[in-house]
Amino acid sequence: MGDWYEIGVMLGIGLGAGVLCAGLLGRLRFGLVSATVAATVAGAVVGSLVEGWSGAGGGIVGAVVGTVSAGTIALGAARRGATIGGTAFLLGAAAIVVAALALVPVVGYVEAVLVPALAARRARSAPQKYAGLRSLAK
Repeated sequence: MGDWYEIGVMLGIGLGAGVLCAGLLGRLRFGLVSATVAATVAGAVVGSLVEGWSGAGGGIVGAVVGTVSAGTIALGAARRGATIGGTAFLLGAAAIVVAALALVPVVGYVEAVLVPALAARRARSAPQKYAGLRSLAK
């Protein structure tokens, strides 16, 4: 197809690696930093093996974008009381879907825009605190 296709695939695979690493490591003490480093290394290695330096650049950009986007989701889930295993499982499944969809031409580029937009939308729509039965005790 061309270099644009392979760079888009590497971008999507980097996104998948970032989402996976954020799901696995995002709730640890220095989890987002270590997830970013791990995803960046994975994106650079896979990208350079497939396409060379331009593929490595796409993998690195995708990894950073994926880690930051999924990190906001993981931290928001932690604030709402989600379990570590459940968050890792759901974000791991999402990472597989993101990486697989990147094999379709142009979808890797669309994912690079769509994933952070969905994460930002989810971060803005934080649920209100519900008073529950405490409001009846007054």
